Amino acid sequence: MAWSPRIDRVAPFRVMNLLETAQAREAAGHDVIHLEIGEPDFPTPEPVVAAGQAALSAGHTRYTPAAGLPALREAIAGHYAARFGAEVDPRRILITPGASGALLLASQLLAGPGDRVLMADPNYPCNRHFMALAGAEVDAVPVGPASGWQLNAELVESHWHDATRLAMLATPSNPTGHMLDADQLAAVAETVSRRGGHLLVDEIYQGLCYDLEPLSMAAITPDAFVVNSFSKYFGMTGWRLGWLLAPEEAVEPLTRLAQNVFLAAPTPAQHAALAAFTPESLDILEERRVEMGRRRDALLAGLARLGLAPALPPQGAFYLWLDISRYSNDSQAFCQRLLDEENVAITPGSDFALEGGERHVRIAFTTGVERLEEAVSRLERFLARQ
Repeated sequence: MAWSPRIDRVAPFRVMNLLETAQAREAAGHDVIHLEIGEPDFPTPEPVVAAGQAALSAGHTRYTPAAGLPALREAIAGHYAARFGAEVDPRRILITPGASGALLLASQLLAGPGDRVLMADPNYPCNRHFMALAGAEVDAVPVGPASGWQLNAELVESHWHDATRLAMLATPSNPTGHMLDADQLAAVAETVSRRGGHLLVDEIYQGLCYDLEPLSMAAITPDAFVVNSFSKYFGMTGWRLGWLLAPEEAVEPLTRLAQNVFLAAPTPAQHAALAAFTPESLDILEERRVEMGRRRDALLAGLARLGLAPALPPQGAFYLWLDISRYSNDSQAFCQRLLDEENVAITPGSDFALEGGERHVRIAFTTGVERLEEAVSRLERFLARQ
Protein backbone atom coordinates (compact mmCIF):
# COMPACT_ATOMS: atom_id res chain seq x y z
CA MET A 1 0.00 0.00 0.00
CA ALA A 2 1.33 3.45 -0.91
CA TRP A 3 1.54 6.24 1.68
CA SER A 4 2.31 9.91 1.31
CA PRO A 5 6.07 10.29 0.76
CA ARG A 6 6.14 12.87 3.58
CA ILE A 7 5.77 10.06 6.12
CA ASP A 8 9.20 8.79 5.10
CA ARG A 9 10.69 12.02 6.46
CA VAL A 10 9.48 11.17 9.99
CA ALA A 11 11.96 8.92 11.79
CA PRO A 12 10.87 6.68 14.66
CA PHE A 13 11.22 8.09 18.18
CA ARG A 14 13.55 5.36 19.45
CA VAL A 15 13.06 6.15 23.12
CA MET A 16 9.48 4.89 22.87
CA ASN A 17 10.69 1.46 21.76
CA LEU A 18 13.22 1.45 24.59
CA LEU A 19 10.50 2.46 27.07
CA GLU A 20 8.35 -0.44 25.89
CA THR A 21 11.26 -2.85 26.38
CA ALA A 22 12.01 -1.40 29.83
CA GLN A 23 8.39 -1.75 30.89
CA ALA A 24 8.36 -5.36 29.68
CA ARG A 25 11.45 -6.10 31.79
CA GLU A 26 9.78 -4.44 34.76
CA ALA A 27 6.65 -6.54 34.27
CA ALA A 28 8.88 -9.63 34.25
CA GLY A 29 10.14 -8.73 37.73
CA HIS A 30 13.31 -6.73 37.03
CA ASP A 31 14.09 -3.61 39.07
CA VAL A 32 14.33 -1.07 36.25
CA ILE A 33 15.46 2.50 36.93
CA HIS A 34 13.67 4.74 34.43
CA LEU A 35 15.82 7.65 33.28
CA GLU A 36 14.68 7.56 29.66
CA ILE A 37 11.42 9.45 29.44
CA GLY A 38 10.75 13.16 29.98
CA GLU A 39 8.21 12.72 32.76
CA PRO A 40 9.10 13.30 36.43
CA ASP A 41 7.72 10.97 39.08
CA PHE A 42 5.62 13.70 40.71
CA PRO A 43 1.82 13.47 40.39
CA THR A 44 -0.24 16.38 39.14
CA PRO A 45 -0.59 18.89 42.01
CA GLU A 46 -3.64 18.10 44.12
CA PRO A 47 -5.36 21.49 43.59
CA VAL A 48 -5.24 20.88 39.83
CA VAL A 49 -6.66 17.37 40.19
CA ALA A 50 -9.43 18.69 42.45
CA ALA A 51 -10.27 21.40 39.91
CA GLY A 52 -10.46 18.79 37.16
CA GLN A 53 -12.75 16.60 39.24
CA ALA A 54 -14.95 19.59 40.05
CA ALA A 55 -15.14 20.47 36.37
CA LEU A 56 -16.33 16.97 35.50
CA SER A 57 -18.89 17.03 38.33
CA ALA A 58 -20.16 20.39 37.10
CA GLY A 59 -20.62 19.01 33.59
CA HIS A 60 -17.82 21.01 31.93
CA THR A 61 -17.43 18.45 29.16
CA ARG A 62 -18.61 20.39 26.12
CA TYR A 63 -16.48 22.18 23.53
CA THR A 64 -14.77 25.42 24.39
CA PRO A 65 -13.96 28.02 21.71
CA ALA A 66 -11.23 26.80 19.36
CA ALA A 67 -8.69 29.20 20.91
CA GLY A 68 -9.53 27.94 24.38
CA LEU A 69 -11.36 28.86 27.56
CA PRO A 70 -11.26 32.66 27.89
CA ALA A 71 -10.57 32.43 31.63
CA LEU A 72 -7.55 30.21 31.02
CA ARG A 73 -6.14 32.53 28.35
CA GLU A 74 -6.48 35.37 30.84
CA ALA A 75 -4.79 33.33 33.57
CA ILE A 76 -1.83 32.58 31.29
CA ALA A 77 -1.55 36.26 30.38
CA GLY A 78 -1.52 37.05 34.10
CA HIS A 79 1.25 34.51 34.59
CA TYR A 80 3.38 36.22 31.94
CA ALA A 81 2.85 39.57 33.67
CA ALA A 82 3.54 38.32 37.20
CA ARG A 83 6.48 36.04 36.41
CA PHE A 84 8.20 37.76 33.50
CA GLY A 85 6.92 41.33 33.45
CA ALA A 86 5.48 40.73 29.98
CA GLU A 87 2.22 42.44 29.03
CA VAL A 88 0.40 39.92 26.83
CA ASP A 89 -3.07 40.34 25.39
CA PRO A 90 -5.01 37.13 26.26
CA ARG A 91 -6.38 37.14 22.70
CA ARG A 92 -2.86 36.31 21.47
CA ILE A 93 -2.91 33.00 23.39
CA LEU A 94 -4.32 29.84 21.81
CA ILE A 95 -4.88 26.79 24.03
CA THR A 96 -3.82 23.57 22.31
CA PRO A 97 -3.81 19.79 22.93
CA GLY A 98 -0.31 19.72 24.42
CA ALA A 99 2.68 21.63 23.12
CA SER A 100 2.52 19.27 20.14
CA GLY A 101 -0.75 20.90 19.12
CA ALA A 102 0.92 24.30 19.31
CA LEU A 103 3.86 23.08 17.21
CA LEU A 104 1.47 21.66 14.66
CA LEU A 105 -0.34 24.98 14.29
CA ALA A 106 2.91 26.96 14.09
CA SER A 107 4.51 24.65 11.55
CA GLN A 108 1.47 24.71 9.27
CA LEU A 109 1.28 28.50 9.41
CA LEU A 110 4.97 29.30 9.07
CA ALA A 111 6.57 26.62 6.90
CA GLY A 112 5.82 24.98 3.58
CA PRO A 113 7.37 23.44 0.46
CA GLY A 114 10.48 25.31 -0.60
CA ASP A 115 10.97 26.93 2.81
CA ARG A 116 13.99 26.30 5.01
CA VAL A 117 13.91 26.18 8.81
CA LEU A 118 16.90 26.72 11.10
CA MET A 119 17.19 24.87 14.40
CA ALA A 120 19.94 23.54 16.63
CA ASP A 121 21.32 20.03 16.39
CA PRO A 122 20.79 18.31 18.88
CA ASN A 123 17.12 19.10 19.27
CA TYR A 124 13.80 17.50 20.16
CA PRO A 125 13.22 15.30 17.10
CA CYS A 126 9.53 16.10 16.71
CA ASN A 127 10.48 19.73 15.99
CA ARG A 128 12.24 18.55 12.83
CA HIS A 129 9.44 16.19 11.95
CA PHE A 130 6.66 18.78 12.23
CA MET A 131 8.53 20.98 9.78
CA ALA A 132 9.11 18.04 7.44
CA LEU A 133 5.40 17.22 7.47
CA ALA A 134 4.74 20.83 6.46
CA GLY A 135 6.99 20.20 3.44
CA ALA A 136 9.89 22.40 4.63
CA GLU A 137 13.58 21.55 4.68
CA VAL A 138 15.30 21.68 8.07
CA ASP A 139 18.82 23.07 8.35
CA ALA A 140 19.99 21.44 11.57
CA VAL A 141 22.93 23.54 12.78
CA PRO A 142 25.45 21.57 14.87
CA VAL A 143 25.95 23.20 18.28
CA GLY A 144 28.21 22.38 21.21
CA PRO A 145 29.88 23.84 24.30
CA ALA A 146 31.27 26.81 22.34
CA SER A 147 27.72 28.18 21.81
CA GLY A 148 26.33 26.81 25.07
CA TRP A 149 24.59 24.04 23.12
CA GLN A 150 22.30 26.69 21.63
CA LEU A 151 21.54 28.34 18.31
CA ASN A 152 22.73 31.92 18.81
CA ALA A 153 22.56 35.08 16.67
CA GLU A 154 25.92 34.43 15.01
CA LEU A 155 24.89 30.93 13.96
CA VAL A 156 21.52 32.16 12.70
CA GLU A 157 23.25 34.85 10.63
CA SER A 158 25.84 32.51 9.14
CA HIS A 159 23.34 29.76 8.24
CA TRP A 160 20.53 31.94 6.90
CA HIS A 161 19.70 31.34 3.22
CA ASP A 162 17.47 33.16 0.78
CA ALA A 163 14.86 30.45 1.28
CA THR A 164 15.08 30.48 5.09
CA ARG A 165 11.72 31.45 6.50
CA LEU A 166 11.89 30.42 10.13
CA ALA A 167 14.38 29.99 12.99
CA MET A 168 13.45 27.87 15.99
CA LEU A 169 14.95 28.05 19.48
CA ALA A 170 14.38 25.89 22.55
CA THR A 171 15.26 27.28 25.97
CA PRO A 172 15.73 25.40 28.23
CA SER A 173 16.50 22.83 25.58
CA ASN A 174 15.76 19.17 25.19
CA PRO A 175 18.07 17.19 25.29
CA THR A 176 20.84 19.37 26.76
CA GLY A 177 19.02 21.48 29.35
CA HIS A 178 20.86 24.66 28.33
CA MET A 179 19.38 28.16 28.11
CA LEU A 180 19.77 31.46 26.31
CA ASP A 181 19.87 34.61 28.43
CA ALA A 182 17.91 37.80 27.70
CA ASP A 183 20.69 39.41 25.66
CA GLN A 184 21.13 36.30 23.55
CA LEU A 185 17.39 36.00 22.94
CA ALA A 186 17.18 39.65 21.93
CA ALA A 187 20.12 39.24 19.54
CA VAL A 188 18.48 36.27 17.82
CA ALA A 189 15.17 38.12 17.57
CA GLU A 190 16.90 41.13 15.99
CA THR A 191 18.77 38.96 13.49
CA VAL A 192 15.64 37.08 12.40
CA SER A 193 13.65 40.32 12.11
CA ARG A 194 16.37 41.96 10.01
CA ARG A 195 16.36 38.93 7.73
CA GLY A 196 12.59 39.18 7.29
CA GLY A 197 11.89 35.78 8.86
CA HIS A 198 9.82 34.38 11.71
CA LEU A 199 11.01 33.21 15.13
CA LEU A 200 9.50 30.24 16.98
CA VAL A 201 10.59 29.60 20.57
CA ASP A 202 9.98 26.37 22.48
CA GLU A 203 9.65 27.27 26.19
CA ILE A 204 8.00 24.10 27.47
CA TYR A 205 10.67 23.63 30.18
CA GLN A 206 10.42 27.28 31.22
CA GLY A 207 10.22 27.50 35.00
CA LEU A 208 12.45 24.47 35.49
CA CYS A 209 15.61 26.57 35.84
CA TYR A 210 18.42 26.09 38.35
CA ASP A 211 21.23 28.58 37.60
CA LEU A 212 19.45 31.34 35.69
CA GLU A 213 16.16 33.10 36.37
CA PRO A 214 13.37 31.88 34.09
CA LEU A 215 12.61 34.28 31.28
CA SER A 216 10.37 34.36 28.24
CA MET A 217 10.73 35.68 24.73
CA ALA A 218 7.31 37.25 25.38
CA ALA A 219 9.10 39.88 27.49
CA ILE A 220 11.52 40.69 24.66
CA THR A 221 9.41 40.95 21.52
CA PRO A 222 5.72 40.61 20.60
CA ASP A 223 6.70 39.28 17.17
CA ALA A 224 7.86 35.79 18.19
CA PHE A 225 5.71 32.67 18.28
CA VAL A 226 6.12 31.06 21.72
CA VAL A 227 5.18 27.46 22.54
CA ASN A 228 4.56 26.37 26.11
CA SER A 229 2.95 23.47 27.93
CA PHE A 230 1.28 22.41 31.15
CA SER A 231 3.19 19.11 30.97
CA LYS A 232 6.65 19.80 32.39
CA TYR A 233 6.78 22.56 35.04
CA PHE A 234 3.07 22.25 35.84
CA GLY A 235 3.15 18.42 36.05
CA MET A 236 0.16 17.75 33.78
CA THR A 237 1.63 15.41 31.14
CA GLY A 238 -1.41 13.18 30.64
CA TRP A 239 -3.88 16.07 30.60
CA ARG A 240 -2.55 17.01 27.12
CA LEU A 241 -2.65 20.77 27.36
CA GLY A 242 -0.37 23.48 25.99
CA TRP A 243 -0.54 26.90 24.40
CA LEU A 244 0.80 29.04 21.60
CA LEU A 245 1.48 32.75 22.07
CA ALA A 246 1.36 34.41 18.65
CA PRO A 247 1.72 37.89 17.14
CA GLU A 248 -1.64 39.63 16.92
CA GLU A 249 -1.93 39.35 13.14
CA ALA A 250 -1.42 35.57 13.29
CA VAL A 251 -4.27 34.83 15.70
CA GLU A 252 -7.04 34.68 13.10
CA PRO A 253 -5.36 32.21 10.71
CA LEU A 254 -4.16 30.11 13.66
CA THR A 255 -7.70 29.98 15.04
CA ARG A 256 -8.96 28.82 11.65
CA LEU A 257 -6.33 26.09 11.66
CA ALA A 258 -7.29 25.04 15.19
CA GLN A 259 -10.98 24.86 14.23
CA ASN A 260 -10.13 22.42 11.46
CA VAL A 261 -7.28 20.42 13.01
CA PHE A 262 -8.47 19.69 16.57
CA LEU A 263 -11.59 21.84 17.15
CA ALA A 264 -10.58 22.61 20.77
CA ALA A 265 -8.30 21.38 23.55
CA PRO A 266 -9.79 19.03 26.19
CA THR A 267 -12.35 20.97 28.22
CA PRO A 268 -11.91 19.31 31.66
CA ALA A 269 -8.13 19.77 31.35
CA GLN A 270 -8.59 23.48 30.64
CA HIS A 271 -10.71 23.94 33.75
CA ALA A 272 -8.19 21.97 35.80
CA ALA A 273 -5.33 24.12 34.51
CA LEU A 274 -6.95 27.23 35.97
CA ALA A 275 -5.88 25.93 39.38
CA ALA A 276 -2.22 25.64 38.25
CA PHE A 277 -1.78 29.38 38.78
CA THR A 278 -3.11 29.53 42.34
CA PRO A 279 -0.60 30.32 45.13
CA GLU A 280 -1.13 26.83 46.58
CA SER A 281 -0.19 25.12 43.31
CA LEU A 282 2.72 27.45 42.60
CA ASP A 283 4.17 26.71 46.06
CA ILE A 284 4.04 22.98 45.28
CA LEU A 285 5.63 23.50 41.87
CA GLU A 286 8.46 25.59 43.30
CA GLU A 287 9.21 22.92 45.91
CA ARG A 288 9.43 20.40 43.08
CA ARG A 289 11.73 22.68 41.08
CA VAL A 290 14.10 22.85 44.06
CA GLU A 291 13.97 19.06 44.36
CA MET A 292 14.78 18.69 40.66
CA GLY A 293 17.85 20.88 41.26
CA ARG A 294 18.93 18.52 44.06
CA ARG A 295 18.53 15.58 41.69
CA ARG A 296 20.58 17.32 39.02
CA ASP A 297 23.39 18.02 41.49
CA ALA A 298 23.37 14.45 42.82
CA LEU A 299 23.58 13.01 39.31
CA LEU A 300 26.35 15.43 38.33
CA ALA A 301 28.34 14.46 41.44
CA GLY A 302 27.98 10.76 40.66
CA LEU A 303 29.01 11.20 37.04
CA ALA A 304 31.96 13.37 38.08
CA ARG A 305 33.19 10.46 40.17
CA LEU A 306 33.17 8.38 36.97
CA GLY A 307 34.85 11.14 34.97
CA LEU A 308 31.71 11.58 32.87
CA ALA A 309 30.16 14.85 34.09
CA PRO A 310 29.47 17.27 31.21
CA ALA A 311 31.72 20.34 31.02
CA LEU A 312 28.65 22.60 30.93
CA PRO A 313 26.04 21.49 33.49
CA PRO A 314 22.42 21.88 32.38
CA GLN A 315 20.81 25.10 33.58
CA GLY A 316 17.22 23.93 33.22
CA ALA A 317 14.81 21.15 32.18
CA PHE A 318 15.64 17.72 33.66
CA TYR A 319 18.18 16.18 31.30
CA LEU A 320 21.91 15.59 31.02
CA TRP A 321 23.48 15.24 27.57
CA LEU A 322 26.35 12.84 28.09
CA ASP A 323 29.33 12.11 25.85
CA ILE A 324 29.94 8.33 25.82
CA SER A 325 32.54 8.27 23.03
CA ARG A 326 35.15 6.80 25.42
CA TYR A 327 33.02 3.68 25.54
CA SER A 328 30.88 3.52 22.39
CA ASN A 329 30.10 5.09 19.04
CA ASP A 330 26.69 3.42 18.92
CA SER A 331 24.37 5.05 21.45
CA GLN A 332 21.46 2.79 20.52
CA ALA A 333 23.44 -0.37 21.26
CA PHE A 334 24.96 1.22 24.39
CA CYS A 335 21.51 2.00 25.83
CA GLN A 336 20.16 -1.43 24.95
CA ARG A 337 23.09 -3.19 26.65
CA LEU A 338 22.80 -0.98 29.75
CA LEU A 339 19.13 -1.92 30.01
CA ASP A 340 19.74 -5.62 29.39
CA GLU A 341 22.70 -5.92 31.76
CA GLU A 342 21.95 -3.42 34.55
CA ASN A 343 18.26 -2.52 34.19
CA VAL A 344 18.96 1.19 33.73
CA ALA A 345 16.93 2.84 30.97
CA ILE A 346 18.43 5.94 29.29
CA THR A 347 17.89 7.42 25.84
CA PRO A 348 20.18 7.11 22.79
CA GLY A 349 21.46 10.42 21.51
CA SER A 350 20.69 9.34 17.96
CA ASP A 351 17.08 10.29 18.70
CA PHE A 352 18.07 13.93 19.10
CA ALA A 353 21.20 14.68 17.08
CA LEU A 354 21.78 14.17 13.37
CA GLU A 355 25.48 14.79 13.95
CA GLY A 356 27.17 13.15 16.94
CA GLY A 357 24.07 11.49 18.34
CA GLU A 358 25.73 8.09 18.20
CA ARG A 359 28.33 9.39 20.67
CA HIS A 360 25.86 10.81 23.20
CA VAL A 361 23.04 9.68 25.47
CA ARG A 362 20.36 11.62 27.32
CA ILE A 363 19.74 10.93 30.99
CA ALA A 364 16.54 12.24 32.59
CA PHE A 365 16.87 12.96 36.33
CA THR A 366 13.17 12.33 36.81
CA THR A 367 13.40 10.03 39.83
CA GLY A 368 14.61 10.47 43.40
CA VAL A 369 18.20 11.00 44.56
CA GLU A 370 18.51 7.51 46.04
CA ARG A 371 17.50 5.90 42.75
CA LEU A 372 19.80 8.19 40.79
CA GLU A 373 22.73 7.16 43.01
CA GLU A 374 21.84 3.51 42.47
CA ALA A 375 21.72 4.14 38.70
CA VAL A 376 25.22 5.64 38.83
CA SER A 377 26.50 2.56 40.71
CA ARG A 378 25.01 0.27 38.07
CA LEU A 379 26.44 2.45 35.31
CA GLU A 380 29.87 2.21 36.94
CA ARG A 381 29.67 -1.60 36.92
CA PHE A 382 28.55 -1.55 33.31
CA LEU A 383 31.33 0.77 32.17
CA ALA A 384 33.96 -1.33 33.93
CA ARG A 385 33.05 -4.18 31.56
CA GLN A 386 33.29 -2.07 28.38
